[in-house]
Amino acid sequence: MNNFEFYNRTNVIFGKGAEDKVGQLTANEGKKVLLHYGGGSIKKSGLYDKVVDSLKASDVEIFELGGVVANPRVSLVREGVEICKKYGIEFILAVGGGSVIDSAKAIAAGARYDGDVWDFFVDKAEIRDSVPLATVLTIPAAGSEVSDSMVITNEDGDLKRPAGHRSLRPVFSVLNPEWTFTLPAYQTACGITDMLAHVFERYFTPTENVELTDRIAEGLMKAIVTIGPKLMANPDDYDLRAEIMWLDPLPIMTLLVLEETMTGGVHMTLNMRLVVSMTSLTVQDLQYYSQHG
Repeated sequence: MNNFEFYNRTNVIFGKGAEDKVGQLTANEGKKVLLHYGGGSIKKSGLYDKVVDSLKASDVEIFELGGVVANPRVSLVREGVEICKKYGIEFILAVGGGSVIDSAKAIAAGARYDGDVWDFFVDKAEIRDSVPLATVLTIPAAGSEVSDSMVITNEDGDLKRPAGHRSLRPVFSVLNPEWTFTLPAYQTACGITDMLAHVFERYFTPTENVELTDRIAEGLMKAIVTIGPKLMANPDDYDLRAEIMWLDPLPIMTLLVLEETMTGGVHMTLNMRLVVSMTSLTVQDLQYYSQHG
């Protein structure tokens, strides 16, 4: 077994109406908040209004930055860093999926650094501190709502790079399965397979003497392959949505002992094959979606 440190400060608020607590939870951390999100989906669903109303009810001053896309861009991160530094942002709230959360984490790290945020992704600097952040999750997939890591893309050269630091673990994460009902079948399937890939990466490793984590991983995999197809067939079932949403952070929180020997090669191939099997999409469909979001 590897040496490891187990640290997970994230307070998970799970269930119906969980977003109603966002305002008070945020106010406990700071009064100047950067609200970070993607396109128009959270406004169409009504989640944006719920979050904003909750923040205003707790007398939180809101600064907004939308526009996050899949494979979040460093150019938008730099905009967020400027906002944080200019207005003295005390807290960042990411409302969305993994891309939004990763972008928020990069902003949080960059706001406490005098150089360019991209330095963290090319080993020119180490993250030492960050603005605290929280999440309201809309797409269970990557476990970003409890993790300390992020992946950002630099449009100059199309470079996609990871970075991380323990300070980037969200202070709290709000998980209400009701806000996943509007996800297209494709996005739901991608999230489910992403979860399975994360478990595989930690299961197929050369690390020895890890019986406990092996059994945890096997349980997670069994749950995902049992519940996933049921959800695809019954997308309006709250209990199935809830089980998948709770499965999302568990690989990150329970399999840390295997982090140093993860096997990443299975990720892309596994995701493509399983999304095809669960949605009846063709490989050509997936290639189109990967290029056009």
